[in-house]
Amino acid sequence: MRALSRAADGGKQVTSSHEMGEHLGISPAQIRKDLSHFGEFGKQGTGYNIEHLSEQLRRILGVEQEWAVAVIGAGAIGKAIVRYGGFSGRGFRVAAVFDNDPGKIGRSINQLEVLSTERLGSTVRQREIRVAMLAVPAEAAQRVVEKLVEAGVEAILNYAPVSLIVPSPVYVRHIDPVIALQHMTYYLAQKPA
Repeated sequence: MRALSRAADGGKQVTSSHEMGEHLGISPAQIRKDLSHFGEFGKQGTGYNIEHLSEQLRRILGVEQEWAVAVIGAGAIGKAIVRYGGFSGRGFRVAAVFDNDPGKIGRSINQLEVLSTERLGSTVRQREIRVAMLAVPAEAAQRVVEKLVEAGVEAILNYAPVSLIVPSPVYVRHIDPVIALQHMTYYLAQKPA
């Protein structure tokens, strides 16, 4: 989607798997193979109509609508997430931010009032939030996730450095910068001096 957006912003109407591959660091064959799992989007020798492919990818990714997202944790990571401008126009809107710290509750982050986690269930149901981003300390994460699941959240992006136990229909994706750094240092440690 990013590569297609850049091409469209540059005034292009058609792109190829080769051009997309160069922008993404992926082989053209892999792009064609991945797209073929969802249907036929281009023509050999002609390429892909950027507007059509973008529409189809938005549909496949489920971002042809705007998803309300809750952010739990108004610390450094939570604040950064709420302030991030990259969600707009990509199918996501931060609809609520929660914390349990009385010093943060009632304050405003990016024009959103920080709500008490005690209001989590009712607010999530009222605002029809199905996606949450968890930016709380590890020791609080499981308790908060249980409240989110009870309130109807079905997908959770977890920044807390802990594995979470959720019922099978709930999808959790873990984002741990330490693990990502360890992947990189492993790579660097394997290189000859």
